[in-house]
Amino acid sequence: MQLRAPALILSVRSHGEHNAVVRALTEDAGMLAGYIRGGHSRRLRPVLQPGNAVLGEWRARSEEQLAGLTVELIESRAPLYGEPLAAAAIDWVTVLTAAVLPERHPYPRLYSALSAMLDAVEAAPAARGWAVALVRYELLVLAELGFGLSLDRCTVTGSADDLFYVSPKSGAAVSAAAARGYEARLLPCPAFLREGGEADWTAILDGLRLTGHFLARDLLIDRRAEILAARERLVTRLKRAVA
Repeated sequence: MQLRAPALILSVRSHGEHNAVVRALTEDAGMLAGYIRGGHSRRLRPVLQPGNAVLGEWRARSEEQLAGLTVELIESRAPLYGEPLAAAAIDWVTVLTAAVLPERHPYPRLYSALSAMLDAVEAAPAARGWAVALVRYELLVLAELGFGLSLDRCTVTGSADDLFYVSPKSGAAVSAAAARGYEARLLPCPAFLREGGEADWTAILDGLRLTGHFLARDLLIDRRAEILAARERLVTRLKRAVA
């Protein structure tokens, strides 16, 4: 195996005292793991920051062997870790991506969306500039892994109008008329997820509630407490910021 490609750093795990196993997302080869000698050195530590864009080169004698990895920094997002909300956002999206994607399966749409999400955080560290992109990224993760939500028509009536809710069981939209009397049992369906455009904070938090339910139920079943802790930190900070 030999591959040289741009990649986004997702996770860094210590291997021994000085080395590291790094997972990074490439556009055409998907998520790849690699062993980096001296990965915890003073020189490489700032390069191997989750969210950073790098040029990676993976080399292994066989497909089954953990590849050796060398990296060159393309873009550092380390300064964003000084902003609590931006840091929490980068931490969550990289943790989520590393946790749910199978290795060596290409997901070019997720690569593009994650790049755009990180660019949005960099361009506007204030959460209003990237929170909508975050909800859409979570929705895309669900869809790409086979758990997409059906938000275009009411699952009860077939209508495309007044789709204010989502069934927590089926992941399908429910119109206001069909939901009458059952609103408390349903999840909110903010308009920006169907229609695009910007959203106010109520809609953004509703969107996070919606995607969070299905991420926990369908993708993070065995690792809820471990992985979702990063998301809880982010959502808590968002709520404090807009309170």
